[in-house]
Amino acid sequence: METTETFESLVRAEFTPKSTYLNTASNGLLPARTVAALHEAALLRAEGRPLTPLYEDVEACRAAYARLAGVPATRVAVGASVAAHTGVIAASLPAGAEVLIAEDDFTSVLNPFHVRGDLKVRSVPLERVAESVRPGTALVAVSAAQSADGRIADLPALREAARAHGARTYVDFSQAAGWLPMDADAYDFTASVAFKWLLGPHGAAFLVVPEDFGGLTPVLAGWVAAEVPWDSCYGPVTELAHSARRFDLTHALFTCAGLRRSLDLVEELGVAAVHAHDVALADRFRAGLATLGHEPVPAPGSAIVSVPGLGGRQPELSRAGIEISNRAGNLRAAFHVYNTPADVDRLLDALTG
Repeated sequence: METTETFESLVRAEFTPKSTYLNTASNGLLPARTVAALHEAALLRAEGRPLTPLYEDVEACRAAYARLAGVPATRVAVGASVAAHTGVIAASLPAGAEVLIAEDDFTSVLNPFHVRGDLKVRSVPLERVAESVRPGTALVAVSAAQSADGRIADLPALREAARAHGARTYVDFSQAAGWLPMDADAYDFTASVAFKWLLGPHGAAFLVVPEDFGGLTPVLAGWVAAEVPWDSCYGPVTELAHSARRFDLTHALFTCAGLRRSLDLVEELGVAAVHAHDVALADRFRAGLATLGHEPVPAPGSAIVSVPGLGGRQPELSRAGIEISNRAGNLRAAFHVYNTPADVDRLLDALTG
Protein backbone atom coordinates (compact mmCIF):
# COMPACT_ATOMS: atom_id res chain seq x y z
CA MET A 1 0.00 0.00 0.00
CA GLU A 2 1.24 3.48 -0.81
CA THR A 3 2.00 5.92 2.01
CA THR A 4 -0.33 8.92 2.30
CA GLU A 5 2.45 11.23 1.08
CA THR A 6 3.20 9.09 -1.98
CA PHE A 7 -0.51 8.68 -2.72
CA GLU A 8 -1.07 12.42 -2.66
CA SER A 9 2.03 13.21 -4.73
CA LEU A 10 1.01 10.70 -7.39
CA VAL A 11 -2.47 12.21 -7.58
CA ARG A 12 -1.16 15.79 -7.75
CA ALA A 13 1.17 14.86 -10.60
CA GLU A 14 -1.63 13.31 -12.66
CA PHE A 15 -4.76 15.43 -12.17
CA THR A 16 -5.50 19.12 -12.65
CA PRO A 17 -9.30 19.45 -12.58
CA LYS A 18 -10.70 22.87 -13.43
CA SER A 19 -13.85 22.21 -11.43
CA THR A 20 -14.93 20.50 -8.23
CA TYR A 21 -15.41 17.20 -10.01
CA LEU A 22 -17.63 14.78 -8.12
CA ASN A 23 -18.98 12.78 -11.05
CA THR A 24 -16.74 9.72 -11.39
CA ALA A 25 -19.81 7.46 -11.41
CA SER A 26 -20.45 8.97 -14.86
CA ASN A 27 -16.87 9.43 -16.13
CA GLY A 28 -13.51 9.32 -14.42
CA LEU A 29 -10.94 12.03 -15.08
CA LEU A 30 -8.02 11.10 -17.30
CA PRO A 31 -4.54 11.11 -15.72
CA ALA A 32 -1.86 13.21 -17.41
CA ARG A 33 0.06 10.08 -18.40
CA THR A 34 -3.06 8.78 -20.15
CA VAL A 35 -3.56 12.00 -22.08
CA ALA A 36 0.08 11.87 -23.21
CA ALA A 37 -0.31 8.25 -24.35
CA LEU A 38 -3.46 9.09 -26.31
CA HIS A 39 -1.61 11.91 -28.06
CA GLU A 40 1.29 9.62 -28.96
CA ALA A 41 -1.11 6.95 -30.26
CA ALA A 42 -2.79 9.48 -32.51
CA LEU A 43 0.61 10.57 -33.84
CA LEU A 44 1.44 6.96 -34.75
CA ARG A 45 -1.56 6.91 -37.06
CA ALA A 46 -1.06 10.45 -38.32
CA GLU A 47 2.58 9.83 -39.21
CA GLY A 48 2.13 6.34 -40.67
CA ARG A 49 4.37 4.59 -38.17
CA PRO A 50 3.87 0.89 -37.26
CA LEU A 51 0.99 0.29 -34.87
CA THR A 52 2.68 -2.62 -33.10
CA PRO A 53 2.92 -0.72 -29.78
CA LEU A 54 -0.85 -0.25 -29.75
CA TYR A 55 -1.48 -4.00 -29.99
CA GLU A 56 1.00 -4.48 -27.16
CA ASP A 57 -1.05 -2.01 -25.11
CA VAL A 58 -4.13 -4.21 -25.49
CA GLU A 59 -2.33 -7.18 -23.93
CA ALA A 60 -0.87 -4.98 -21.19
CA CYS A 61 -4.41 -3.81 -20.35
CA ARG A 62 -5.65 -7.39 -20.24
CA ALA A 63 -2.84 -8.36 -17.86
CA ALA A 64 -3.32 -5.31 -15.62
CA TYR A 65 -7.06 -5.84 -15.33
CA ALA A 66 -6.48 -9.52 -14.57
CA ARG A 67 -4.25 -8.53 -11.65
CA LEU A 68 -6.92 -6.18 -10.31
CA ALA A 69 -9.58 -8.87 -10.74
CA GLY A 70 -7.42 -11.57 -9.16
CA VAL A 71 -7.51 -13.99 -12.09
CA PRO A 72 -5.09 -15.17 -14.81
CA ALA A 73 -5.01 -13.01 -17.95
CA THR A 74 -6.15 -16.06 -19.93
CA ARG A 75 -9.60 -15.60 -18.36
CA VAL A 76 -10.01 -11.96 -19.42
CA ALA A 77 -11.67 -10.83 -22.65
CA VAL A 78 -11.34 -7.28 -23.97
CA GLY A 79 -14.47 -5.83 -25.52
CA ALA A 80 -16.24 -2.53 -25.98
CA SER A 81 -19.17 -2.48 -23.54
CA VAL A 82 -20.78 -4.33 -20.67
CA ALA A 83 -23.95 -4.62 -22.77
CA ALA A 84 -22.05 -6.63 -25.39
CA HIS A 85 -20.60 -8.92 -22.74
CA THR A 86 -24.04 -9.37 -21.19
CA GLY A 87 -25.36 -10.20 -24.65
CA VAL A 88 -22.92 -13.08 -25.00
CA ILE A 89 -24.01 -14.46 -21.64
CA ALA A 90 -27.69 -14.02 -22.53
CA ALA A 91 -27.18 -15.86 -25.80
CA SER A 92 -25.82 -18.89 -23.94
CA LEU A 93 -28.96 -19.51 -21.90
CA PRO A 94 -31.58 -22.04 -23.01
CA ALA A 95 -35.09 -20.86 -23.78
CA GLY A 96 -37.17 -20.58 -20.63
CA ALA A 97 -34.20 -20.15 -18.30
CA GLU A 98 -34.78 -17.93 -15.27
CA VAL A 99 -32.52 -14.92 -14.76
CA LEU A 100 -32.72 -13.18 -11.38
CA ILE A 101 -31.85 -9.46 -11.39
CA ALA A 102 -32.06 -6.49 -9.03
CA GLU A 103 -34.84 -3.98 -9.58
CA ASP A 104 -33.74 -0.86 -11.48
CA ASP A 105 -30.20 -2.12 -11.96
CA PHE A 106 -28.21 -0.52 -14.76
CA THR A 107 -29.67 -1.30 -18.17
CA SER A 108 -26.52 -2.88 -19.63
CA VAL A 109 -26.59 -5.56 -16.94
CA LEU A 110 -30.12 -6.71 -17.64
CA ASN A 111 -31.56 -5.56 -20.98
CA PRO A 112 -29.90 -8.26 -23.14
CA PHE A 113 -31.80 -10.84 -21.08
CA HIS A 114 -35.08 -9.03 -21.72
CA VAL A 115 -34.62 -8.70 -25.47
CA ARG A 116 -34.16 -12.45 -25.84
CA GLY A 117 -37.90 -12.68 -25.40
CA ASP A 118 -37.83 -16.33 -24.33
CA LEU A 119 -36.18 -16.04 -20.92
CA LYS A 120 -37.90 -15.67 -17.54
CA VAL A 121 -36.43 -12.46 -16.13
CA ARG A 122 -37.40 -11.96 -12.49
CA SER A 123 -36.52 -8.76 -10.64
CA VAL A 124 -36.48 -8.23 -6.88
CA PRO A 125 -35.17 -5.46 -4.60
CA LEU A 126 -31.39 -5.50 -4.31
CA GLU A 127 -31.57 -6.45 -0.63
CA ARG A 128 -33.61 -9.55 -1.48
CA VAL A 129 -31.55 -10.96 -4.33
CA ALA A 130 -29.76 -13.63 -2.30
CA GLU A 131 -32.92 -14.87 -0.55
CA SER A 132 -34.78 -14.93 -3.88
CA VAL A 133 -32.54 -17.48 -5.58
CA ARG A 134 -34.56 -20.65 -5.95
CA PRO A 135 -34.44 -24.06 -7.62
CA GLY A 136 -34.61 -23.45 -11.34
CA THR A 137 -32.80 -20.10 -11.26
CA ALA A 138 -30.20 -20.36 -14.01
CA LEU A 139 -28.33 -17.09 -13.52
CA VAL A 140 -28.14 -14.28 -10.98
CA ALA A 141 -27.01 -10.99 -12.53
CA VAL A 142 -26.32 -7.88 -10.47
CA SER A 143 -24.08 -4.81 -10.23
CA ALA A 144 -21.58 -4.86 -7.37
CA ALA A 145 -22.45 -1.20 -6.67
CA GLN A 146 -25.66 0.33 -7.94
CA SER A 147 -25.19 3.13 -10.45
CA ALA A 148 -28.19 5.13 -9.26
CA ASP A 149 -27.37 5.32 -5.57
CA GLY A 150 -24.17 3.45 -4.72
CA ARG A 151 -25.76 0.62 -2.73
CA ILE A 152 -23.37 -2.33 -2.51
CA ALA A 153 -24.73 -5.79 -3.20
CA ASP A 154 -24.20 -8.52 -0.62
CA LEU A 155 -22.07 -10.52 -3.00
CA PRO A 156 -20.95 -13.25 -0.58
CA ALA A 157 -24.59 -14.03 0.28
CA LEU A 158 -25.53 -13.97 -3.40
CA ARG A 159 -22.68 -16.33 -4.25
CA GLU A 160 -23.59 -18.83 -1.55
CA ALA A 161 -27.29 -18.79 -2.46
CA ALA A 162 -26.46 -19.33 -6.13
CA ARG A 163 -24.17 -22.25 -5.31
CA ALA A 164 -26.82 -23.82 -3.11
CA HIS A 165 -29.28 -23.85 -6.01
CA GLY A 166 -26.87 -24.57 -8.87
CA ALA A 167 -27.23 -21.10 -10.43
CA ARG A 168 -24.45 -19.23 -12.19
CA THR A 169 -23.46 -15.70 -11.15
CA TYR A 170 -22.74 -12.59 -13.20
CA VAL A 171 -21.46 -9.42 -11.47
CA ASP A 172 -20.92 -6.05 -13.11
CA PHE A 173 -18.10 -4.18 -11.35
CA SER A 174 -18.36 -1.01 -13.46
CA GLN A 175 -19.17 1.18 -10.44
CA ALA A 176 -16.74 -0.65 -8.19
CA ALA A 177 -13.59 -1.70 -10.06
CA GLY A 178 -10.78 0.61 -8.99
CA TRP A 179 -12.03 1.49 -5.50
CA LEU A 180 -13.69 -1.71 -4.25
CA PRO A 181 -11.56 -4.87 -4.14
CA MET A 182 -12.63 -7.44 -6.71
CA ASP A 183 -12.55 -11.20 -6.39
CA ALA A 184 -13.64 -12.20 -9.87
CA ASP A 185 -12.71 -15.82 -9.20
CA ALA A 186 -15.64 -16.04 -6.76
CA TYR A 187 -18.20 -15.67 -9.57
CA ASP A 188 -18.84 -17.35 -12.90
CA PHE A 189 -18.77 -14.16 -14.96
CA THR A 190 -17.80 -10.59 -14.15
CA ALA A 191 -17.52 -7.47 -16.28
CA SER A 192 -16.57 -3.81 -16.03
CA VAL A 193 -16.18 -0.76 -18.18
CA ALA A 194 -12.92 1.15 -17.85
CA PHE A 195 -13.97 4.81 -18.10
CA LYS A 196 -15.18 5.34 -14.55
CA TRP A 197 -13.14 4.43 -11.47
CA LEU A 198 -10.41 2.83 -13.62
CA LEU A 199 -9.74 6.30 -15.08
CA GLY A 200 -9.56 5.21 -18.72
CA PRO A 201 -11.00 6.55 -21.97
CA HIS A 202 -14.30 5.28 -23.34
CA GLY A 203 -14.31 2.22 -25.57
CA ALA A 204 -13.05 -0.71 -23.49
CA ALA A 205 -14.82 -3.17 -21.19
CA PHE A 206 -13.53 -6.39 -19.68
CA LEU A 207 -15.21 -9.78 -19.24
CA VAL A 208 -13.88 -12.47 -16.91
CA VAL A 209 -14.98 -16.04 -17.66
CA PRO A 210 -14.24 -19.40 -16.02
CA GLU A 211 -11.37 -21.56 -17.21
CA ASP A 212 -13.87 -23.74 -19.10
CA PHE A 213 -15.64 -20.63 -20.52
CA GLY A 214 -18.83 -21.41 -18.59
CA GLY A 215 -20.74 -22.69 -21.57
CA LEU A 216 -20.48 -19.40 -23.48
CA THR A 217 -20.51 -19.36 -27.27
CA PRO A 218 -18.42 -16.55 -28.81
CA VAL A 219 -21.32 -15.29 -30.91
CA LEU A 220 -19.59 -11.96 -31.55
CA ALA A 221 -16.25 -13.47 -32.54
CA GLY A 222 -14.31 -11.92 -35.38
CA TRP A 223 -10.72 -12.24 -36.49
CA VAL A 224 -9.27 -11.00 -33.17
CA ALA A 225 -10.95 -13.97 -31.46
CA ALA A 226 -8.81 -16.47 -33.39
CA GLU A 227 -5.85 -18.27 -31.90
CA VAL A 228 -3.71 -16.65 -34.61
CA PRO A 229 -5.60 -13.46 -35.51
CA TRP A 230 -3.50 -12.31 -38.46
CA ASP A 231 -3.93 -15.73 -40.09
CA SER A 232 -7.71 -15.55 -39.62
CA CYS A 233 -8.72 -12.42 -41.50
CA TYR A 234 -10.62 -14.20 -44.31
CA GLY A 235 -13.29 -16.86 -44.20
CA PRO A 236 -14.57 -18.54 -41.05
CA VAL A 237 -12.27 -18.68 -38.05
CA THR A 238 -11.01 -22.24 -38.02
CA GLU A 239 -9.39 -22.12 -34.58
CA LEU A 240 -10.74 -19.90 -31.83
CA ALA A 241 -8.34 -18.61 -29.21
CA HIS A 242 -7.68 -21.16 -26.50
CA SER A 243 -8.12 -18.44 -23.87
CA ALA A 244 -10.86 -15.91 -23.06
CA ARG A 245 -9.55 -13.92 -25.99
CA ARG A 246 -12.09 -15.90 -28.06
CA PHE A 247 -14.63 -13.45 -26.61
CA ASP A 248 -12.65 -10.35 -27.63
CA LEU A 249 -14.20 -7.71 -29.86
CA THR A 250 -12.18 -5.63 -32.29
CA HIS A 251 -9.84 -3.67 -30.08
CA ALA A 252 -10.14 0.08 -29.57
CA LEU A 253 -6.42 0.67 -29.99
CA PHE A 254 -6.33 4.31 -29.00
CA THR A 255 -8.42 3.58 -25.92
CA CYS A 256 -6.10 0.81 -24.79
CA ALA A 257 -3.04 2.99 -25.38
CA GLY A 258 -4.38 5.39 -22.78
CA LEU A 259 -6.00 2.82 -20.54
CA ARG A 260 -2.73 0.97 -20.07
CA ARG A 261 -1.33 4.03 -18.28
CA SER A 262 -4.52 4.53 -16.26
CA LEU A 263 -4.40 0.96 -15.00
CA ASP A 264 -0.72 1.42 -14.15
CA LEU A 265 -1.71 4.37 -11.95
CA VAL A 266 -4.48 2.43 -10.21
CA GLU A 267 -1.96 -0.30 -9.38
CA GLU A 268 0.59 2.22 -8.17
CA LEU A 269 -1.94 3.85 -5.87
CA GLY A 270 -3.29 0.51 -4.66
CA VAL A 271 -6.97 -0.37 -4.50
CA ALA A 272 -6.90 -0.58 -0.70
CA ALA A 273 -5.57 2.98 -0.43
CA VAL A 274 -8.04 4.22 -3.05
CA HIS A 275 -10.88 2.54 -1.15
CA ALA A 276 -9.89 4.18 2.13
CA HIS A 277 -9.57 7.60 0.48
CA ASP A 278 -12.82 7.47 -1.48
CA VAL A 279 -15.01 6.08 1.28
CA ALA A 280 -13.63 8.56 3.85
CA LEU A 281 -14.72 11.44 1.60
CA ALA A 282 -18.14 9.84 1.05
CA ASP A 283 -18.57 9.43 4.81
CA ARG A 284 -17.58 13.07 5.35
CA PHE A 285 -20.32 14.08 2.91
CA ARG A 286 -22.86 11.84 4.64
CA ALA A 287 -22.03 13.39 8.00
CA GLY A 288 -22.35 16.89 6.55
CA LEU A 289 -25.70 16.06 4.98
CA ALA A 290 -27.01 14.99 8.38
CA THR A 291 -26.19 18.43 9.81
CA LEU A 292 -28.14 20.00 6.94
CA GLY A 293 -31.15 17.79 7.56
CA HIS A 294 -30.75 15.64 4.44
CA GLU A 295 -30.81 11.84 4.47
CA PRO A 296 -29.00 10.04 1.64
CA VAL A 297 -29.96 6.62 0.32
CA PRO A 298 -28.42 4.14 2.78
CA ALA A 299 -25.25 2.80 1.15
CA PRO A 300 -22.71 2.16 3.91
CA GLY A 301 -19.17 1.69 2.73
CA SER A 302 -19.84 3.11 -0.73
CA ALA A 303 -17.91 5.83 -2.56
CA ILE A 304 -21.22 6.95 -4.10
CA VAL A 305 -23.72 9.06 -2.16
CA SER A 306 -27.21 9.71 -3.52
CA VAL A 307 -29.51 12.29 -1.93
CA PRO A 308 -33.25 12.08 -2.64
CA GLY A 309 -35.04 15.24 -3.67
CA LEU A 310 -31.96 17.29 -4.52
CA GLY A 311 -31.35 16.18 -8.10
CA GLY A 312 -32.97 19.31 -9.46
CA ARG A 313 -30.08 21.36 -8.07
CA GLN A 314 -27.56 19.76 -10.44
CA PRO A 315 -27.72 22.56 -13.08
CA GLU A 316 -27.05 25.34 -10.57
CA LEU A 317 -24.21 23.37 -9.00
CA SER A 318 -22.67 22.87 -12.43
CA ARG A 319 -22.86 26.61 -13.08
CA ALA A 320 -21.04 27.08 -9.78
CA GLY A 321 -18.25 24.77 -10.93
CA ILE A 322 -19.37 21.65 -9.06
CA GLU A 323 -19.85 18.71 -11.42
CA ILE A 324 -22.32 16.16 -10.05
CA SER A 325 -25.18 14.00 -11.35
CA ASN A 326 -28.97 14.00 -11.22
CA ARG A 327 -30.18 10.40 -11.19
CA ALA A 328 -33.93 9.77 -10.90
CA GLY A 329 -34.36 12.97 -8.91
CA ASN A 330 -31.47 12.15 -6.59
CA LEU A 331 -28.30 14.20 -6.36
CA ARG A 332 -25.46 11.71 -6.85
CA ALA A 333 -21.94 12.50 -5.70
CA ALA A 334 -19.11 10.08 -6.49
CA PHE A 335 -15.74 10.51 -4.77
CA HIS A 336 -12.39 9.40 -6.16
CA VAL A 337 -8.65 9.90 -5.83
CA TYR A 338 -8.56 13.48 -7.16
CA ASN A 339 -11.12 14.68 -4.62
CA THR A 340 -10.26 16.28 -1.28
CA PRO A 341 -12.06 17.20 1.95
CA ALA A 342 -12.23 20.75 0.58
CA ASP A 343 -14.30 19.44 -2.35
CA VAL A 344 -16.75 17.85 0.06
CA ASP A 345 -17.02 21.04 2.10
CA ARG A 346 -17.56 23.14 -1.00
CA LEU A 347 -20.48 20.95 -2.03
CA LEU A 348 -21.97 21.10 1.46
CA ASP A 349 -21.62 24.89 1.49
CA ALA A 350 -23.37 25.10 -1.88
CA LEU A 351 -26.22 22.93 -0.59
CA THR A 352 -26.61 25.16 2.46
CA GLY A 353 -27.76 28.07 0.29
